[in-house]
Amino acid sequence: MKKQLGSIPLVMCALALTAVWSVPAGAQSEVKEKPALYSYIGNWIIPRAQWGDMEKANVADQRILDKALASGTIVGYGNDVTLIHTAEGSTHDDWWSAMSMAGVMNVLEQFYAAGTTTSPVLSSATKHWDSLWVSHYYNWHSGTFKNAYSHVGYYKLKADAPEDAVESLSKNLVVPLMEKLLADGTIHEYEIDEQSIHSQAPGAFLIVYIAANGEALDKVNAAVRDMMKASPLGGSAFGSMTDSTAHRDELVRTTATYK
Repeated sequence: MKKQLGSIPLVMCALALTAVWSVPAGAQSEVKEKPALYSYIGNWIIPRAQWGDMEKANVADQRILDKALASGTIVGYGNDVTLIHTAEGSTHDDWWSAMSMAGVMNVLEQFYAAGTTTSPVLSSATKHWDSLWVSHYYNWHSGTFKNAYSHVGYYKLKADAPEDAVESLSKNLVVPLMEKLLADGTIHEYEIDEQSIHSQAPGAFLIVYIAANGEALDKVNAAVRDMMKASPLGGSAFGSMTDSTAHRDELVRTTATYK
């Protein structure tokens, strides 16, 4: 029995992705899966009166994070302040990335040992949750980026999506676009993440990018629209594999450092 979205069977979506990828030899390099990149994210809902204290705490945390970056334990770290607030969403988050789960956990244990996790500002949080993600499709510029903007797109695969849906969408649609935007300086970093520890139902994935500034957000949106116009079948393929009702976006102000 054919699996369909409306009148578009998934086999047609596979052909659509093939069509998007069918470009002249040498026009773009083949996208390959990379070694696992693990990212730990701690989300917090901090009362507005303590937002200044949270900023001070982030500065204090840099001692541990800079040391871990210099030793190669992690490859990047940062913190975010939410700009588009929701009733139950976080106001702040802290994160770091490593090429192994051991690297991620090593830094987490250092924060526990230092007593950071029970600091007054974190103890003031009305809600807190953590997540651990893994990516095989990512890239970044080295350096420190302040007052950048991170866009996080949350997507949920349909129950009948192919086993390699995230891989196919990454290789054929997302990564080629993100690499172009990275090369021209519009974005500083991107990654396509899946949960490593399933604290949510399986099938979720994130498309994350750090835009250099506000103008860069417009450039990314324009690039996505142009891509969809040039390759409408690619958009149909994406829509056939994901549940649009589950889609959510986040926009945050980011300070990030990458090795």
